[in-house]
Amino acid sequence: MRKYVIMGVQGSGKGTQSELLCDDLDLVHISVGDIFRWHVQNHTKLGAQVRRTMNAGELVGDDLVESVVRERLDQHDWNFGFVIDGFPRNGRQAEFFMESYDIDGVIHLELPEDEVRRRVLSRRLCPNCGMDYNLIADRPKEDGRCDICGHQLITREDDTPEALDARLRDYNEKTRPVLELFRRKEFVHDIDARPPAEEVQAKIRAALNLPAYQAHA
Repeated sequence: MRKYVIMGVQGSGKGTQSELLCDDLDLVHISVGDIFRWHVQNHTKLGAQVRRTMNAGELVGDDLVESVVRERLDQHDWNFGFVIDGFPRNGRQAEFFMESYDIDGVIHLELPEDEVRRRVLSRRLCPNCGMDYNLIADRPKEDGRCDICGHQLITREDDTPEALDARLRDYNEKTRPVLELFRRKEFVHDIDARPPAEEVQAKIRAALNLPAYQAHA
């Protein structure tokens, strides 16, 4: 069983790399951000609370994040392991996680802040079917329209310059120290996130001594 944490600033490709890592290794991708977005899109009570927090450009509180992560991991649908994305974001969450689960490796995707801004501010979302687009590398066929359902694309509420500034501050102040906490265990792998996705994936697998990526037909 393999259990990995993937970390990096917004826009560093955590979701993409997690999916590639899980694709042929039978690992489960657990994205805290995706769980919260599902609640927002489905107008649950938790979603309303998350929406208010995101609109303020803040991160969701520790107690709520920990309970969501614990509930998700308690489903035990990860027979061969998991890749968790978006957690932990601070020291308290890291301590909780390390006390509860044995981690086999931490992948840290490094990306300069100017590239973070370029990537994040180019993201678009279909509010109808949830499809993600990026105007740099993954444009829709028709400008502003989802390829899948034809709905008008929007900018995520947490992808404004102001919200991004707040998240970068929060990441530098709270999440970077988590990396140092993990480094004391000597299993952090720093990966340059600037190259194309498959090249980044190859470097991740080499660092973790995993088989080369085999795309499913």
